[in-house]
This record gives sequence, C-alpha cells and structure tokens, in this order.
Amino acid sequence: MKVLVATEKPFAAAAVEGIRKEVEAAGNELVLLEKYTEKAQLLAAVADVDAMIIRSDKVDSEVLDAAKQLKIVVRAGAGYDNIDLAAATAHGVVAENTPGQNANAVAELVFGLLVMAVRGFYNGKAGSELLGKKLGILAFGNVGRNVARIAKGFGMEVYAYDAFCPASVIEAAGVKAVDCQDKLFEQCDVVSLHIPATAETRESINYALVGKMKKGGVLVNTARKEVINEPELVKLMAERTDLKFVTDIKPDADAEFQQFEGRYFSTPKKMGAQTAEANINAGIAAAKQINAFFRDGDTKFQVNK
Repeated sequence: MKVLVATEKPFAAAAVEGIRKEVEAAGNELVLLEKYTEKAQLLAAVADVDAMIIRSDKVDSEVLDAAKQLKIVVRAGAGYDNIDLAAATAHGVVAENTPGQNANAVAELVFGLLVMAVRGFYNGKAGSELLGKKLGILAFGNVGRNVARIAKGFGMEVYAYDAFCPASVIEAAGVKAVDCQDKLFEQCDVVSLHIPATAETRESINYALVGKMKKGGVLVNTARKEVINEPELVKLMAERTDLKFVTDIKPDADAEFQQFEGRYFSTPKKMGAQTAEANINAGIAAAKQINAFFRDGDTKFQVNK
C-alpha cells in the first residue's frame, strides 16, 4: 500500500521519521508532498495512493476524484472540517482524525493566553489572579478535560457544559456540571471554548450569550473561529469595556477587534497544536491508524460514518 503524507505546513522532521518507521514496518510505502504551493501538485500526488495523512490540508471532492485508489484519509489532529465528509463517504473513503493527541498542547495554550489576559497583557499595571475564579469549559472532550486538570492546579472552580457528555461523567472528573451553556456564561469569570464548528455551533457564541458574562469576563477561543459571531462580539466589546477576548485563531474581523487595545489578543496563526510533542504524537497516531485499518479493518476513529 502507498501512504502519502500531504502537508502544506510540514510535520517536524522527528514526526516524519516516526511516521516512516510505522508505515514501513507494516510493509507499506511512504511518499511525501511537503510545502506544496498549488492544488495541482496535490491532485497529481494523490493519483496512485491508498492512504493519506494530512494536517490542515483540504481534502474536497476534487481531491477525492483525483485519488482513484484512496481508501482512507487521516487528519493528524482533532478538528476535521478541512475534509469534505459527505464527499469522502460518496467516494467510499474512510475519514479519520486523531483525537487527544494535541489535547495537552491546546490546554496549556489556553492558560498561556489566560494568564496574559488577567495580568493586563503585561502592561506594567496590577492585574488579577486565577485562584478562586470560576472557569467554564464549553465541551468536555479531550481538550476540555486537560483544561480542567490544569485549572485545578491554579485553584480555580471548574464548571463544564457539554450537550453530548453526561453530567455524571463531568462530575466524576471533579468538575461541576451545568445543564445549559447560558448558565455557564452567567456563572463563570472565564469561559474557554472547545466546541467543533458544526451547523449547530457556527456563530453560536454571540452578543446575547457572551453578554451574560460577569463584569471583567474573559472569553478564550482555541476551538474554531467559525463558532464566534464576530460582528456581534465586536458590538458587545464596544459596549462592555470590561470584557476581554483572547484566541489562537485570528478572526476575520481582526482589524475591528484591534480597537480593543488591552482587551483583545490573537496569535498570528493557529497555535494550539504547535508543539514538538503534539506534532510527533498526532503524526505517529495517524500512521498507526492507517496500519490498523489495512491490517484489521479498524475504523475506530472514523468521522464520516
């Protein structure tokens, strides 16, 4: 079987080495397409491959049409909205992600952003502490659970809401479950977003919801920019000069958010999974999942069922 690693933004060398070791140990061939600059290069590369590993690269119907032999594509990371799932299903291609491999990296970044925010972006003036503050986690998946773990080390009171995770599971992790997202925003000093971008969640973080936050509230987004209703959040922050917003996903309305100096920060690009450890973990996990698929028909991490 031929396995293509197609990465416009390449894996670290150690990750590629680990992927190669896994793929070749299973008797498969590894080919690389790194730092490509045109879609045509990707379309040519997929022509004769049986499997693909990608990062933020887009796999749409055009790519799937060109990949006549493709049986499985694995997104090395948790999010998978860069894969056209309906098209993959129509082409008989299994689409998978590698949940949990980047979770600690994203969770640590949440607190890097959060400490900076509550300390006034290190402007030399007195800030505030996280000890005793209430943290709300919206979605209690792999990242949310790691955020909760770290928050306890800061001495924060941790709350969570997840429409798909039973309250009993949240409580068993030592976190207080709330029964709706409105209450999460009403009760907490900080809300950290970990929801995927779906039809239900797109632009769901809006004027009315964020407006429920306490005075001095901080909104942290390391999920997807699509979940934020940007025009409404700009409007709210113009009215509520106490609110802060920090993110590792530059908003489309970044220029408008820039007016809120000392209350807004965005990293230049998405940084949640940008650690050497996460890079290696996700890449090797993707290779292992491909091997398991060809060896045993394992589709445990399939996302287009």
